[in-house]
Amino acid sequence: MKKIVLAMLLVAAVTAVAQTAPAPAQPAPQQNPTPSPAAPQKKEIKDPAEYNAYVGAVQQQDAAAKISGLEAFLTQYPNSVMKEDALELLMAAYQQTANQAKTLETAQKVLQANPCNIRALALLAYTKQAMATGPNAQQNLAEAGQAGEKGLQCLQTATKPDGTSAADWDKLKSTTMGIFNNAAGMAAYQAKDYAKAERFLRAAVEADPTNLTDVYYLALAYLTAGPAENDLDGLFFIARAANLQTGAGKDQIVKFGKSKYVKYHGSEEGWTALLAQAATTTLPPAGFTITKYVPPTPAEQAATLVKSKKVEEMSFAEWQMVLSEGTPEDAEKVWSALKGKPLQMVAHVISIESPKQLKLAGSQDDIDAKRADIDLTMTAAIPAKSMPKEDTDFQFQGTPVSYVAKPFLMTMDEGALLVKAAPKPAVHKKPRAH
Repeated sequence: MKKIVLAMLLVAAVTAVAQTAPAPAQPAPQQNPTPSPAAPQKKEIKDPAEYNAYVGAVQQQDAAAKISGLEAFLTQYPNSVMKEDALELLMAAYQQTANQAKTLETAQKVLQANPCNIRALALLAYTKQAMATGPNAQQNLAEAGQAGEKGLQCLQTATKPDGTSAADWDKLKSTTMGIFNNAAGMAAYQAKDYAKAERFLRAAVEADPTNLTDVYYLALAYLTAGPAENDLDGLFFIARAANLQTGAGKDQIVKFGKSKYVKYHGSEEGWTALLAQAATTTLPPAGFTITKYVPPTPAEQAATLVKSKKVEEMSFAEWQMVLSEGTPEDAEKVWSALKGKPLQMVAHVISIESPKQLKLAGSQDDIDAKRADIDLTMTAAIPAKSMPKEDTDFQFQGTPVSYVAKPFLMTMDEGALLVKAAPKPAVHKKPRAH
C-alpha cells in the first residue's frame, strides 16, 4: 500500500507540472529592450522553429505522441535552453506509459542537465527502492538511498520554478521530502547504519505520523542493540506501529512489541496502557519514560535462594551458584551442609581418567559445554563391566571434600556405584550475570 501511495503522489507531482508547464518566452524582435536585471529571468527560445517544435511537443495530449515530439526536439536541439524542461516532461511521459527502463534512463539525463532536479531525484529514489528485490536488491536500495540523501541536500537550496504556484511548489517539496527521507532511511537500515536510519526515518515520521512503514522501521532501528539503541523511543514507535497496522500482521507486531517491552520493563505491566497512548499520540510526549527492569545480580539470587530453600533440597546447579557467586557467608552456609556428607546423585560423564577417577558434570550448563564440575575419586576401581561410557549419565555416591569457586569444580572422594538408582535432582541452568 505504501508503494502504491508513493507512486501516485510522485506521478501526480511530476505529471501535473508536465500538463501545466509554461511555454518559454516567444522569440522577441531584436528592437525589444533588454529586461530589467531586477525582473525574474525567463527562459527564452530565440529560434522560431525551435520554439514551435518545443510547444508542439509539449501540447500533445497523448503520452506516446508527446514522447515522440520531445525525443525529436531533443535530438534536433540538444543544447536548447529548454533541455532540462523537455527532459523532465519526457521523463513524466515515459512514466505515464509505465516504461520503467526509459523513465529511469531519462531521469539520469535530467540529472546530467541539473544534478539537483528535485523531480528526477524523487523518481529515482522511489523507483530504485521499488526495485530492491532479487539479486540487485542491495545495489538498488543503496542507489535509492543516495538519491534520497542528494534530494534532501538539494531541497535546502531549491527555488520555486518560474510559472509554478507557491501552493504547488510547497506540495512538491513536502511530497518529495517524504520520498527522500524514506529512501535514505530504508537504505541506511538495510546497511545496518541505525543512527542514520533513525535520523531520516524520524524526520519522515514527524512529517507523516500515519506512515506505517516509516514508523515500523524507525522502531526496529531504535530497538536494535548497539550504539544507536534507544529502547524508550523504540518501544513507543513499535506500539504506534501496532496501532497503525490493520488486518494481517497486526498480531505479530503486537507480540514482538510486547516481548521487547517485557524484556525492558521486566513484566507486561503497562504495555496495554502504552498501546492505548500510542493510538492517539503520534510522537513520544515530553517526559515519556518506562521503568527499566534491573535483574538481581547472581549474588542477590544466591542470597534469595539460601533464604528460601533448604540446602538439602537444592539441585547441584543451585549449590554451584551459591558456592561460586554467593557472598562468603552464603557460600559457607551451603558448604558446611555439604562437606563430608555422602551425597547420592546423577551426573554426566565428561571423561574417565582411570578406573578410580571420573570427571563429571552435574549442572545443565556444564553438561551442554562438556565441562567437568565434579572430580570424583572412587573408593575402589570400577569393574570393567560396570564402567560407564563417556557422554552418558552416571549414578553414584560421593562425599564432597573441597571445591574451587571459579571455574567451579567440586572434589568428591569415597565414590561408590549405586546399586539402586538414586533420584535424579532437578537439573537447573546457572543464572546469567547481568
